[in-house]
Amino acid sequence: AAASTFWTASRKEIGRAKEAAGDLSGNDDLQREGKADQTKGKVKEKVDDAKNWVEDKVDKVTDKTNDR
Repeated sequence: AAASTFWTASRKEIGRAKEAAGDLSGNDDLQREGKADQTKGKVKEKVDDAKNWVEDKVDKVTDKTNDR
């Protein structure tokens, strides 16, 4: 999970850097690529959050079932 979190944060930061570099250099493709990287990072973050939420709920149900 830590590696996934690191990659997500890195992708967003790399995207910001690409977008800024593209903006400064007038390179629209690089700017768009940076925005896309940021979006991918945000989507991955949301998917990971949802996955963790589901896993927590399953663990709680499993714990309740095992306590019987």
